[in-house]
Amino acid sequence: MSDGPRVRFAPSPTGHLHIGGARTALFNWLYARRQKGVFVLRIEDTDEVRSTEESVGAIYDGLRWLGLEWDEGPGVGGGYGPYTQMERRDLYDEVTEKLLADGHAYWCYCSAEELRARREEAMARGRPPGYDGRCRDLSDAQRAQHEAEGRTRVLRFRVPDEGDVTVHDVVRGECVFEPAALDDFVIVKSSGAPMFNLANVVDDHHMEISHVIRGDDHLSNTPRQLLIYRAMGWRPPKFAHAPMILDADGQKLSKRRTGAETYVAEFRAAGYLPSAMLNYLALLGWSTPDSRQLFESVDDLIKAFSIKRITKNPAIFDRDKLDWLNGQHVRLWDAKDFVDAAVAFLPAEMVGGRDESWVRRVVALEQERVVKLSDIGALTAMFFEDELRMDPAAWEKEMTVEGVAAILRAAREKLAEVGEWTAGETEVAVRAAAADMGVKGGAVIHPVRVAATGRTAGPGLFDCLGLLGEAKVLARLDAAMSRLAEDGR
Repeated sequence: MSDGPRVRFAPSPTGHLHIGGARTALFNWLYARRQKGVFVLRIEDTDEVRSTEESVGAIYDGLRWLGLEWDEGPGVGGGYGPYTQMERRDLYDEVTEKLLADGHAYWCYCSAEELRARREEAMARGRPPGYDGRCRDLSDAQRAQHEAEGRTRVLRFRVPDEGDVTVHDVVRGECVFEPAALDDFVIVKSSGAPMFNLANVVDDHHMEISHVIRGDDHLSNTPRQLLIYRAMGWRPPKFAHAPMILDADGQKLSKRRTGAETYVAEFRAAGYLPSAMLNYLALLGWSTPDSRQLFESVDDLIKAFSIKRITKNPAIFDRDKLDWLNGQHVRLWDAKDFVDAAVAFLPAEMVGGRDESWVRRVVALEQERVVKLSDIGALTAMFFEDELRMDPAAWEKEMTVEGVAAILRAAREKLAEVGEWTAGETEVAVRAAAADMGVKGGAVIHPVRVAATGRTAGPGLFDCLGLLGEAKVLARLDAAMSRLAEDGR
């Protein structure tokens, strides 16, 4: 067993793995690896209405795709299980019984309508809208009457009337909360299932979690959780609250607001690499020791990571930066690995019936230009399409030059004479055309590229010509010359 820290990622399975959750998982995983500790996965499924098995599976898939394998948890086991909260109900029941017996909790019979009315009244009078403690000191007779009336009940924690609660946070320092700001919060639902704050504390204690690293949207929960630790006589873990992740407009990152990807599965489907996602997520709310942005390996991230360098300020999700990093990681890939992954992103209608070796060679040409793997279809379309899609700007740039028709004609004649159609032989032909016309190679290469590929930039021209094949190249040169003739050039 490790002597290092024990940290956990405890998602609620009410949806797919969000970028914010993935960042939290990564920070915990990096800390565990850096400190030679244990990374625990715990599923917090106490939301009986919204929790689904589909979401549980999506969380597993997302973490595994990112390479964040857990040391303890579902499917792996460990000495602190079970690792799904709804399988731990007996443990929560024991704790609530003790809290009741010691006077730290009480049953509340207020209906939702009554609570709403009292909140509205409090706000109308300029008072805090929190729970007013109506059921705090019910007599046995009053409780019996409520029970006889069939009122539903929830269990509330009795917040002390005096004494501030101080959160000693690794990131934010000391955060002080007054009791009046906490009010008597619910710890057990009317269904008997534990609320987040209770289950979270009980699990972290019994799983011997030493550090809780999570988003600062949970900072307001922490004083309530510390009160439960205090009531139970337990030692709390150390807390580190990472900053929120915001979109470019400074709003909480939300798919409903922006329409863009916010879930790990969506980034995977869009062709982002797990290594790039890890690299980028690590930079969201963490300052690197040397202002470094590109981490070529996960080992480099592990060596550099420290929770003391988690920042306080909100992190802005910058898609341009993510794209840049993804392109860098694509370039770092082994060529075979790149082709294996990128081919899967080609539309089936493009590659159907084509020679696999040829397709792989086409894809390999674009490794230096791919930003994300889903780009590969558009980048390689010129090789697969029968009717070339010409970039108007490329045509305007290269095909309006004086004498371009004669240049294309000379290149076409030389290319038609090529015996074995390869990249090397097409280069010899094109350069021979330039020599015959007494112009530099570029004067022929640039218009030939536009005529054959429809664009001004891309892989090496002669590699493109070799893979496009003689028939397609000559037909495209003919089509370009016909268009020039129609334009009177």
